[in-house]
Amino acid sequence: MEFEKFLEIRDKLCLQEAGVTEGKMMSSQAIHYKKKVFAFFSKKDKMVFKLGQPSAVEGIEVELMEFNPFKNKGPLKGWYEADFQYHESWGKLADIALEKIKTD
Repeated sequence: MEFEKFLEIRDKLCLQEAGVTEGKMMSSQAIHYKKKVFAFFSKKDKMVFKLGQPSAVEGIEVELMEFNPFKNKGPLKGWYEADFQYHESWGKLADIALEKIKTD
């Protein structure tokens, strides 16, 4: 169910946005813009977004956690994960991450 929601978002963005393609991030399924990852599906069945600062999502009722896939390092700067309970916001978060990467 979680992965299907990710695929729905990825497929929609690939069809609607020029330069958006599917790909990989750390062996996970991802969404790229001009070969740069801005969102992916983690091994913990969460969706992960490159948002920069969490303030980018003001007004969206979602609890974001810093994404930290490492045992002995800190989290990846600017990357945040959202549990499936917030799946209704995943599409909006992906849109925000896409707009951010377009301006980077």
